Amino acid sequence: MGVDIGALFKQEKIAFKDLHDRIIAIDAHNVIHQFLSSIRGRDGSPLKNAKGEITSHISGLFYRTANLVDARIRPVFVFDGKPHPLKMKTIEERRKRKEIAEKEYKEALEAGDLEKARIKAQQTSRVTDEIVKQSKELLEALGIPHIQAPSEGEAQASYLVNKGDAFAVGSQDFDCLLLGSPVLVRNLTSSEKRKLPGKESYVKTYPKQIRLKQNLKSLGITHKQLVDMAILIGTDFNEGIRGIGPKKSLSLIKRNGNIENVIATIGAEDAPTFNEIKEIRKIFLEPEVTDTYKLAWVSSDNDKVI
Repeated sequence: MGVDIGALFKQEKIAFKDLHDRIIAIDAHNVIHQFLSSIRGRDGSPLKNAKGEITSHISGLFYRTANLVDARIRPVFVFDGKPHPLKMKTIEERRKRKEIAEKEYKEALEAGDLEKARIKAQQTSRVTDEIVKQSKELLEALGIPHIQAPSEGEAQASYLVNKGDAFAVGSQDFDCLLLGSPVLVRNLTSSEKRKLPGKESYVKTYPKQIRLKQNLKSLGITHKQLVDMAILIGTDFNEGIRGIGPKKSLSLIKRNGNIENVIATIGAEDAPTFNEIKEIRKIFLEPEVTDTYKLAWVSSDNDKVI
């Protein structure tokens, strides 16, 4: 899910033409999860082939990638590797939420409440190893490069941007800013119309760009202080301190300098230990990445794609 810090950042509306001939490192798990959640029938059932196999991710990845290439954007998809041990609690909590959503989905279907069923079904999506394998095979057939990250996909994508091998990270989450990506592009893989949750109405969406350096300057903080703010709020690697949201964390960090001083000042019982703070900082400031990758866009193998 990432850290909820979006309200603090200036998001600049851009057009696809602003990204012509740019390389965008796309958080693969992020977009595949979107496809699995959104490409469903009225009753919430996922798109399937004649064998009954889920194909929502295949359909979404094919058409969205085609649209990006048609817009003269060069995508590279980055896949998650092994999660950090501190993330296991978050992963377990997500698994439990999906189990509850599955139960509520079945109940809604039995009650004939298709709208509730569809909403609950969207919350059950899982990116399995088979789905990842199929997605990589499709990208290879399309001639689109992909990278296997050793750990967090967003960390590897951010590394590509910092190295100058890509212009921006394409993701809906803000974590790549914590991981030091100079530029984040959101809504890159969203359709022009987005359905409002729980309503039969839509809003128009546009790609939005967030530049890290300019935003840090505007907020009056450093990158390390941004990471400290995230730890106060809560990340995928820690729960955060109760009652502290984005605005309060910004105020506390600007007033106290770092998270250690904040904790010493407010004396929160649910605060992370100094060892935990050190480890989480390292995840964001010194992430595990690899230089073993090749970026090449080649002609598609149409027969294999079909």
